[in-house]
Amino acid sequence: MSRLLSLVTLSAIAAASVVQHPLTDGSNSQALIKSKPLVSSEALEGHIKPKNLLRRAEKLFEIAELGAADYNHPTRVIGSAGHVGTLDYIYSTLAELDDYYTLSNQSFKAVVGNVFESRLVLGDKEPESTYPMSLTPPTKHKEPVFGPLVLVANRGCDPSDYPSDTKGGIAFIERGVCSFGDKSAAAGKAGAIAAVVYNSENGFLSGTLGEPSKYHVATFGLSRQDALPFVKELEAGKTIKSSAYIDSIVSKAPTTNIIAQTKGGDQDNCVMLGGHSDSVAEGPGINDDGTGSLTLLEIATHLVNYEVNNCVRFAWWAGEEEGLLGSDYYVSQLSEEENLKIRLFMDYDMLASPNFAYQVYDARNAVNPTGSEELRDLYTKYYEAHSQNYTYIPFDGRSDYDAFIKHGIPGGGIATGAEGVKTKEEAAKFGGTPGQWYDPCYHQICDTVDNLNFEAWEFNTKLVAHSVATYAVSFEGFPKRTGIKVATREEPSLYHGPKLVM
Repeated sequence: MSRLLSLVTLSAIAAASVVQHPLTDGSNSQALIKSKPLVSSEALEGHIKPKNLLRRAEKLFEIAELGAADYNHPTRVIGSAGHVGTLDYIYSTLAELDDYYTLSNQSFKAVVGNVFESRLVLGDKEPESTYPMSLTPPTKHKEPVFGPLVLVANRGCDPSDYPSDTKGGIAFIERGVCSFGDKSAAAGKAGAIAAVVYNSENGFLSGTLGEPSKYHVATFGLSRQDALPFVKELEAGKTIKSSAYIDSIVSKAPTTNIIAQTKGGDQDNCVMLGGHSDSVAEGPGINDDGTGSLTLLEIATHLVNYEVNNCVRFAWWAGEEEGLLGSDYYVSQLSEEENLKIRLFMDYDMLASPNFAYQVYDARNAVNPTGSEELRDLYTKYYEAHSQNYTYIPFDGRSDYDAFIKHGIPGGGIATGAEGVKTKEEAAKFGGTPGQWYDPCYHQICDTVDNLNFEAWEFNTKLVAHSVATYAVSFEGFPKRTGIKVATREEPSLYHGPKLVM
């Protein structure tokens, strides 16, 4: 398939109506692979070679460079040529695998946004910790707007929290209780020309407004440290003349999930795994989530040498960086019958962070669909069996497992860390540098091939292969699906994707 033809083809697919995921009856599937041995962890892991992972990473960076024409640097953000090229690479690779998989493209419209310029001036100060919210609309006419800073009562979740002088002013709102999008919309309804949400705890505040609303106004995040002096002045009755400026776009663009399901195996009992095919606009995303999506592609390439007892379904999600859009859409389109065919979902996002820790999502049955804890234990037993340390991390909605567990499907996964800071204790367990991010290039232009730790990537890819082989052979001892009801969480998730939502 030529580059031009395949890019045009996938662009047309993405612009077309939604294609529902086909589940074949598999009547001829066993005949296709009857002469092959049954997959095993040892056999599938044996195919994993660092040189092959490197080759795929180098190819993905070449593809990311296609996005430079529009973004002035390599990127694979949805809507870019880099992302279309990524979809082309994944699909064309799978299409060459001897009819082992049923392939489908599930197209949908995704919200995309980009902030080109921004500036916030409060009084005579320009706070250093100012960040425009993701998916924020621009200021009026994409020009600076001017007005007084107005302190909003409580947390700005109720119309009564906004004083009458909010109209024509810049709303100053504390984080908490409701989402950033709700706060921005409430400020807009009250007549604010812009909004600033300041953190209720230490640290900078970078989040997303989520699904666009006609009431959203240009919205910034601000650290608590930078905000408190202004809060005190406002409480004392001081007028703080301010200005806000954001040049941004928010729109909807067609994009595509890619699904590959084995034709062999029990089609009513599927092990499913996924990674996201897109990057942020700011960089090429070779670790985030090039490593996860390429791990899936490498394993799918070698799985064709084996027979499976249970079907294996691979997914490459679009729009994860914009708020889990692809995985949310996929699960929302499943009937209850199709939902119940998925015995578990495994999420693989960022597997080669340079300052890595071996992280396992702390998925417990008490607050997640039954089976999530058993999957967690499979990962930990693998690390223990290979004399590797590991650590549990919150199962807090930051990646594509979220929609699955919210719809009753057991889930879990592993990672190697993003912007979190490695502790001294973790450095003693995993090596690396304490006090630095697990991935110092997280969501930045330097997330290139040079950003990858191949030791961690190779080991984790073998663990992913183990997880696939284990459940492709048998679900013995794994809880059966009996319905789509899920345990109720006591606290709402602060994340829906990589950015804070509240």
